[in-house]
Amino acid sequence: MIILVLGGARSGKSEVGERLASALAEPVTFVATGMAADQEMAARIAAHRARRPPGWATLEVGPGEDLALVLERLSGTALVDSLGTWLAGTAGWAAGAGSGLGDGRGEEGLGGAAGRSLGDALASRGGDTVVVSDEVGLGVHPSSPAGRSYREALGRLNQQVASAADRVLLVVAGQVMRLHRPGELAEVAGLAGPGRVHQRGD
Repeated sequence: MIILVLGGARSGKSEVGERLASALAEPVTFVATGMAADQEMAARIAAHRARRPPGWATLEVGPGEDLALVLERLSGTALVDSLGTWLAGTAGWAAGAGSGLGDGRGEEGLGGAAGRSLGDALASRGGDTVVVSDEVGLGVHPSSPAGRSYREALGRLNQQVASAADRVLLVVAGQVMRLHRPGELAEVAGLAGPGRVHQRGD
């Protein structure tokens, strides 16, 4: 089972990810991608750590580490929190920020490449995986080229992981919605099944 949990800042997505992982098979490994760059971040990391079950293991993925390779080596359930901080800390991103990586030209760029690699790793894992990521469309519009390039890269990364996931959830104000694939739109809209679709003017 692969579950992608998306949400904006302070949406409650991390708590949802933790609840989901708690319901899956043990052992559970929390894959932490955020580093304590200042006191505020350190406090947030400590708060996250304090609410995790004591039996969980924690594995920190530092800047430049291959997240796909890390996940392939893990057994049991993995909870990744989050893709946004991992992407921001990768060596490739640091070297290419603002220089066209993930800038929307086709599916190439850091976001697309990382997403394909990560999707393959998730699909090949023996255990379940919960992946938490930032929904960049809910944030403030970046004012710098580097910020816009990062947003494009993370958006592409999210799409690649979503395509590999069995379930995609969106968290808003602590409330959870299940998202549907494009192929399910007819069913969601009530257009599937017997009967005819009424066209405008019928």
